[in-house]
Amino acid sequence: MEYNLLKSFLLEKMRMSHIYQPVMIKHLLRNHGVASDTDIAKEISLQDPTQIEYYQNITNNMVGKVLRGHKIVDKNKKNYALNGFDELSRDQITDLINICNSKLEQYIDKRGQAIWQHRSKSREPISGSIKYEVLKRARFRCELCGCMDSEKALEVDHIVPKNLGGEDSINNYQALCYSCNAMKRDHDSTDFRDSETKYAHRVESCIFCKMEQGRIIEENNLAYLVLDNYPVTPMHMLVIPKRHFKEYFDIFQPELNAIQGLLKKGKEIALKDDKTVSGFNIGINSGQAAGQTIFHCHTHLIPRRDNDVENPKGGIRHLIPGKGHY
Repeated sequence: MEYNLLKSFLLEKMRMSHIYQPVMIKHLLRNHGVASDTDIAKEISLQDPTQIEYYQNITNNMVGKVLRGHKIVDKNKKNYALNGFDELSRDQITDLINICNSKLEQYIDKRGQAIWQHRSKSREPISGSIKYEVLKRARFRCELCGCMDSEKALEVDHIVPKNLGGEDSINNYQALCYSCNAMKRDHDSTDFRDSETKYAHRVESCIFCKMEQGRIIEENNLAYLVLDNYPVTPMHMLVIPKRHFKEYFDIFQPELNAIQGLLKKGKEIALKDDKTVSGFNIGINSGQAAGQTIFHCHTHLIPRRDNDVENPKGGIRHLIPGKGHY
C-alpha cells in the first residue's frame, strides 16, 4: 500500500471506535510491515491501563505480600528490591534464574492453560446483552467495593464458581471490578462445595417443594411466581425459591437475584392486567413470631388500589394493631 493511500486512510477514512486500528498499523510499520496476531494482541494489551492495574494489584496484594512475608523482597513506595542481590555472583544469578524457569515449566506442564482461566474471555463468553443486564442491575457499580465503572473496568463474575457447580445464569452473575474479581477467591470464605446438591434440596412434606404446574405464572432456574391461594387482594402473588430453606436469612445471593427478577415480573403482570393497581406491599414473614406458617421461605407481592382500605398510611406497620397510623 503506497504512502498517500495509507495516509489518506489514517486521516480521512479511519473511524475510531477504539484504539485498535492505529495501534495495529503502527506496530506493523515498526516491524517491517509484518507481525503475527499474537504480537499485535500484545501491543494492544500494552495500551490498556486496566491490564497494568490488574497485575499491579496482584503484585502488591498477592505475590509481593507473600515474598515480603518471607523476607525475600522489600518495598519502598512503588519499588521492590530483592534482598541480598548485591552479594550474588553472576553465576549465582544465572543459577537462580534457571531454577525460576524450571519452576515455571513444571507448573505450566502440570496445569496447562487452566492457570489463566481467571482472565480468559474466550471460554464460554457472556453475551453483551446479558452483561449489560448484570451491570444495569448493579447500577454500573462493583457489587463488592462499590466503585463506578468509570473508575475501574467492571467484569461479570460467577457468584458460585463454574468449577464448583455454578450455573451460567443471570441469577449467578454479579458485577465486580477487575480488582475485586482478582481478589475474590482469597477474600471469600464461603464453602461452595456441593452447591449443586444444596440448590436441589427439597422436602417431600412441603407444599411449596412440590409446586403444581398449573399454579406457576412465571419461573426461572431458582424460583417460582404463583398466585396466592388465600389472596389478601386480587392478584396477590408469591415468589417461592425452589430450594427448601426456612427463613429469608438463609437465602443465597443467586436466589435473591432470582426473587428480585420475579418480583419485577409480577409487578409488570399486575399493572398490565389491572389498571386500578397503584401500589404494592412486598413482605416476608420470617419466623413463627412474625406470622410464618409455611416454613419454606417465600415473598408476598400484594397489589394495592386507591381506597382499598379507609386509611393506608403506615402500610406494613398495621401488622401490630394500633401502630399503623402515626
